[in-house]
Amino acid sequence: MDGGSGIEMVAVPPGRVTLSDRRTQRGWAVDVAPFRMAAFPVTQSLYAQVTGVRPSTAQGDRLPVEGVSWWDAVRFCNALSSREGLTPAYRLSPDDETVEWDASAEGHRLPTEAEWEHACRAGTTGPRYGPLDDVAWYGDNSEGRIRPVGGKRPNAWGLYDMLGNVWDWCWDVYDAEVYGTYRVLRGGGWSDEHWSCRASVRRRSHPTFRIDDVGFRTACSLPARL
Repeated sequence: MDGGSGIEMVAVPPGRVTLSDRRTQRGWAVDVAPFRMAAFPVTQSLYAQVTGVRPSTAQGDRLPVEGVSWWDAVRFCNALSSREGLTPAYRLSPDDETVEWDASAEGHRLPTEAEWEHACRAGTTGPRYGPLDDVAWYGDNSEGRIRPVGGKRPNAWGLYDMLGNVWDWCWDVYDAEVYGTYRVLRGGGWSDEHWSCRASVRRRSHPTFRIDDVGFRTACSLPARL
């Protein structure tokens, strides 16, 4: 399903994933309902089609959009949903200072970090879903630049660039007590060391932060069964 936008969505089955945090040495299990996730990070071409702007440092239609904040990603999700005739997943305050997620909406949204890790692993249990050089652009093979989406091998569920190329914004707050509104980033980027490109690695940043190795991909909830 691409909703006419050119974005390919992949069905992700339900499952359970155990998240972990190195700082606190804590782990917690999360049940994940079935959902859909974009096969590729949002490209610069799609971002420009939907928003009319090209914020990225390196330019190229098939390159992942980067230089986008968490707030930019949230607004994009709503704009893409409206363009496709779907109910937007987010309710933003008039001043764009607060956002609520309507979990019943079928529109595009950011994945939760549990959804992201479950989708990244695609049934595997190791640190990566394949040999790193085969599945990811990272510091040792990217030649110091971002790469077009889909250039490496996908995981077993047909998701590309889950590791490397650009970090993905997730919906979740990282740790409100310690870091306030900072949001979760997952996946590693084109300039990262190999140890950052693992299914379990968590990074955090302020929701207004923009940099050239952070992008995002969208997810969609499935309609509730009667």
